[in-house]
Amino acid sequence: MQRQPFGTAQANPPPLHHPVPQHVSTVPMMRSPPPAQSGPGSGYTSPYGGNMNQQGQGGPFAPAFGGFMNDPTTAMGIQVGKTAMAAGQEYMDSHFRSYISVSALKRYFNVTTIYVARKLLLVLFPWRHKPWSRQQRPSGVSGQDQGYHFLPPREDVNSPDMYIPVMAFVTYILISTLLAGLRGQFHPEVMGSTFGYALAVVLVEIAILKLGTYILSITSESQLLDLVAYSGYKFVGVIVTLAVAEIVNLGQGTGGWAGWTVFTYTFLANAFFLLRSLKYVLLPDSSGPSGGGMTHTVARSQRNRRTQFLFVYSYMVQFFFMWILTRQDSSTGRAGKI
Repeated sequence: MQRQPFGTAQANPPPLHHPVPQHVSTVPMMRSPPPAQSGPGSGYTSPYGGNMNQQGQGGPFAPAFGGFMNDPTTAMGIQVGKTAMAAGQEYMDSHFRSYISVSALKRYFNVTTIYVARKLLLVLFPWRHKPWSRQQRPSGVSGQDQGYHFLPPREDVNSPDMYIPVMAFVTYILISTLLAGLRGQFHPEVMGSTFGYALAVVLVEIAILKLGTYILSITSESQLLDLVAYSGYKFVGVIVTLAVAEIVNLGQGTGGWAGWTVFTYTFLANAFFLLRSLKYVLLPDSSGPSGGGMTHTVARSQRNRRTQFLFVYSYMVQFFFMWILTRQDSSTGRAGKI
């Protein structure tokens, strides 16, 4: 028996066996898009189907979406929705305009930043302001005199507006809630109770004005809106009283000599401002031009009653409501502390 020498390779080596994968791969095969075809009528063809350069087609989903929008049932539903919205708007306009004119209300919000700054200074420092009469402009055209109308607030600082009263009303609610939080007396009911209390004061004052206009035979809608606008300026003085008293009293509310000093000044400033501003509404000058829906012929007895109402409203009524609003802030804080 002969033995092969060591290191000699075999003539026929055994075949190699490659392993066969036992699990199917789930990774998708990524293929590069085909090259762009040249030509005037050719366009890039997406590997997912559809020509990207075709006009009016957005891929395989565009026909389905377009078919949905062109469906008769969808078109009928859209038309019914538009009709319902138009009917609802017409209903609201007809019922709202039966109480107040929208066009007359818009002019009270025709303000500018300069007007707001000047008006706030006038409300807080009315002592040396002159003149108090409102500016008027002829409403006729081409030389035809058809009466006069008052200028909007953006053109006359003496004109009443509703932008400042509305913003002051919202600011009063926010600052009352903020002060309660700074004192550590905030609770979830503070904002709601403050809003309800302030809204009740506004509604009661509007009811008093409505009763006063009925007794004084004031039938013009513009005069009533002017009175409502002027009634909201007291919130400016109330906000100043709350803020200054809080700083001076170191978080102890509007009590003490500091609170009463600031309150007295803001009350007197607001009363003087109303006394001078409301004169043209309740006691119009018979020598001035007529217009704006105002009646300049006022009987002597009626004029005396309007003078008394002007004094009572500017001093007594405003003192009562401003005192309630400033005391409400302190009572809210005490309620939260309990």
